[in-house]
Amino acid sequence: MKTMKITDLRDDLLKVYEDLRSGKLEPREVKELNNTAGKVIASAKVQLEYASLRGEKPEIDFLNKA
Repeated sequence: MKTMKITDLRDDLLKVYEDLRSGKLEPREVKELNNTAGKVIASAKVQLEYASLRGEKPEIDFLNKA
């Protein structure tokens, strides 16, 4: 699996939204996808907060655009 970036996740979530609106995905599926995305984002947030407390600036691939 390739390393996902935050912009990839956002694009995927927009596609999920479109698929929900068009009826291609069921609300239950969308709920689980959004739940997982939230956990990925939350884990990056925790990593940033921890680094901030330690006075560090981490390099987190998920948050890099390239």
